[in-house]
Amino acid sequence: MAHSIFDLFKVGVGPSSSHTVGPMIAGNRFVNQLQQQQLISQTTKVTVNLYGSLALTGKGHATDNASILGLMGEVPDTIDADNIDTMLNMVRNSNELPLAGKHWIHFTESEHLLFNFTEFLPQHPNGMKISAYDSNDQLILEQTYFSVGGGFVVDATELDNPPQLSVALPYPFDNAKQLLAHCKNHELSICELMLLNEQALGTSDIDGKINHLWQVMSACIERGIATTGILPGGLKLKRRANQMHLRLLDGDPSDQFDTLDWVNLYAMAVNEENAAGGRVVTAPTNGAAGVIPAVLAWYLKFKCKDQAKGITEFIATAAAIGLLYKKNASISAAEVGCQGEIGVACSMAAGALAAVMGGTPEQVENAAEIGMEHNLGLTCDPINGLVQVPCIERNTMGAIKAINASRLALQSDGVHHVHLDEVIATMYQTGLDMMSKYKETSQGGLAINVIAC
Repeated sequence: MAHSIFDLFKVGVGPSSSHTVGPMIAGNRFVNQLQQQQLISQTTKVTVNLYGSLALTGKGHATDNASILGLMGEVPDTIDADNIDTMLNMVRNSNELPLAGKHWIHFTESEHLLFNFTEFLPQHPNGMKISAYDSNDQLILEQTYFSVGGGFVVDATELDNPPQLSVALPYPFDNAKQLLAHCKNHELSICELMLLNEQALGTSDIDGKINHLWQVMSACIERGIATTGILPGGLKLKRRANQMHLRLLDGDPSDQFDTLDWVNLYAMAVNEENAAGGRVVTAPTNGAAGVIPAVLAWYLKFKCKDQAKGITEFIATAAAIGLLYKKNASISAAEVGCQGEIGVACSMAAGALAAVMGGTPEQVENAAEIGMEHNLGLTCDPINGLVQVPCIERNTMGAIKAINASRLALQSDGVHHVHLDEVIATMYQTGLDMMSKYKETSQGGLAINVIAC
């Protein structure tokens, strides 16, 4: 199980945490293993096989690009996003790939990067197999990886036997009931509990690292607002955030709804950047990366009195809620549909906003529950396999819904009929029951009922 705030929130590049960030991490892990086993100098050929959702929506989600970059030794949090096209063109124009950035091998994409559109690996819908061969075409290393959502990658062994935490947390929790019990028994807020657990994990400069996450989110908003033009991919979708911002600046200051328009702007700016392959924070995924920054930015602009405290409390509380979904359900749209991405982000943002607005842990839990309860059954059916329609607008809807969920919870006393643990279990079961064509395969819903171009 992930335990750290920084397990859940990671800096990466768009457009997808499971289909871009994950495959890049997998490719990097593979070449690192080649180096550790001193096999890289013997390697003359590497093949990548993509399965399930990674194959079906891989082109639109840049899974091919990410796989190549990972084999080159790149990682999502440090890659120069502005240099990605140059690196990819070098490989594609020369049919040569610098494995781990230093060992050149022949690499022809049509031969060595294969999309298995009709085959799903039984363990998880986001599967990929990477194989290395020597000059005699003998297999010298092969690994199967699963991108399980939010940029988390496991190999086949780890999927069945996840690594156990090596330190004892002062306040361990596997569900919301345990989390609330710790808060009550020790008179802690959810944020305080998370920070104490983070200290036990040995994380240094926690506030600084959280602030860095916000700085990346904020910079993403600013880039999204400043940038105009057409998003990549066959939809030829026009960026809207820039014009939205100009209209807001020229708007009627007496308009009571313009604060909600700012939420829409922030969410759209982030996810237009994500769709363009820009730098984002998985929150908890790339497809849902706009919800939490939008709600936090709105809070900081209109409601916050202490920004440093507010940022830490918001992100730490959101992480606690997200970890519950990671532990007890899924944050992978390929596994449970978009309820596992926008739904989880909405739930996290709702609880976090309730916390910074002075809510009790019980009200925070209620807000998180409301945020998911009204996203149950949300499907993932991206047109053309691109993280654009309905994904970009869906982030605006998730952010607005999170604010409303928080307000509903704060108007109550925290006593409610449906609890977060119950709605998480319901979400997961709903996802398992959902037909695969509605789970990030672009084989149903809007993806087949809307003409792409």
